Amino acid sequence: MTARILIAKPGLDGHDRGAKIIARALRDSGFEVIFTGIRQRVEDIVSIALQEDVAVVGLSILSGAHMALTAKTVEALRASDAGDMAVIVGGTIPAADIPRLHEAGAAAVFPTGTPLDTVVSEVRRLTGAAAPS
Repeated sequence: MTARILIAKPGLDGHDRGAKIIARALRDSGFEVIFTGIRQRVEDIVSIALQEDVAVVGLSILSGAHMALTAKTVEALRASDAGDMAVIVGGTIPAADIPRLHEAGAAAVFPTGTPLDTVVSEVRRLTGAAAPS
């Protein structure tokens, strides 16, 4: 079974180029990817994640609201009995915030400039998905 990944753009951030690049890289690496589009509410992201039965929720955040949006997403998933879905976060994230994002429940954090193969490898690790042959 192919791991399903949700790539979401929470909050008011309207820039989606990076999220689309990540979605394409994951798709091209054998994952089934659902992309929400921009300006999504946390409640809607969680609802889509539940409906689509994803293994990973990827948040792309360039607005600076990564701490609050990540914490709200993790809390909402746990409240919906979906705390087993891994949450990953990428975007404009200062190095000092990475440990705090992990404490908030992020399984992985990818600051701007993270190589695509690093993202793909980490998602494979989180999902237990083998590389396609």
